[in-house]
Amino acid sequence: MNKLKHLAAAIAMLATLGTAHAQKEQVVQDGIAVKPLSRVRVIVPEEQLNAQAAQQYQAMMSEAQQKGALVPATDPQVKRLRSVAQRIIPHTPRWNASAKGWQWQVNLFDQPQVNAFCMPGGRIGFYTGIINQLKLTDDEMAAIMGHEIAHALREHGRERAAKSGITSVVARGAGAIGAAIFGIDPSITNTVTGMIGQGVVLKFSRDEEREADLVGLDIAARAGYDPRAGIALWRKMAMLNKGAPPEFLSTHPGGETRIRDMEEHMNVLLPLYARSKGTTVKQLPPYRTNVALR
Repeated sequence: MNKLKHLAAAIAMLATLGTAHAQKEQVVQDGIAVKPLSRVRVIVPEEQLNAQAAQQYQAMMSEAQQKGALVPATDPQVKRLRSVAQRIIPHTPRWNASAKGWQWQVNLFDQPQVNAFCMPGGRIGFYTGIINQLKLTDDEMAAIMGHEIAHALREHGRERAAKSGITSVVARGAGAIGAAIFGIDPSITNTVTGMIGQGVVLKFSRDEEREADLVGLDIAARAGYDPRAGIALWRKMAMLNKGAPPEFLSTHPGGETRIRDMEEHMNVLLPLYARSKGTTVKQLPPYRTNVALR
């Protein structure tokens, strides 16, 4: 009888442990799902890429300073940029643990380009053109900064360099095989395979842009910036970029594609923003930008 009692107790304990284990393994999505970094990126040494980025960033800074195009730290727009960055940066290690050790830099270049960037290692640059022409709100500035930081966190530059090298080798090999088997002029096969290779690289870039959009809004939302600003931002961009190339020839997804992707993920982005504000999604006011959008 005692043996039966002990057996029953053991079975009950195993059942309890099994339930606890299942509960532990259950994953509730918190924002945009974190995916492993691309394995192919390791083909390009991280130290080499970071050293090149540091050298290039310093060269840009020096040249801009010589030309009077480096906006001083006392400028209100630089202070604004750095304030946004200070709120965003603490949330970056979720996407890349190495970001804890990055020597972050944020600078503004007095140039008319509608552009911004973040190099490997957290070297951020904005152009006055993107702030002035788009009349950015702080939320929209955070959406752009989050997007550019996401490229660095997800090591897209490193991944792209590795994939471009692989694509180039494969494309050349395919051209040589086609010429040998079918007797086609090698110059023709090289042209065709080159076009195929370019298309693959462009596809990689479009995928990277989509990931950066969503990861960037995730980071911004955790920092207390409204992710709906990303939608308003791309409606503003559409008003500026009416002559943009078709999506399939661009390294960037079309504006409507980006907006649709963002809208489809608001169900996981808005709770992050609401939580940062100590409220609920239902209590959030509508997002309002500072210009009339068509």
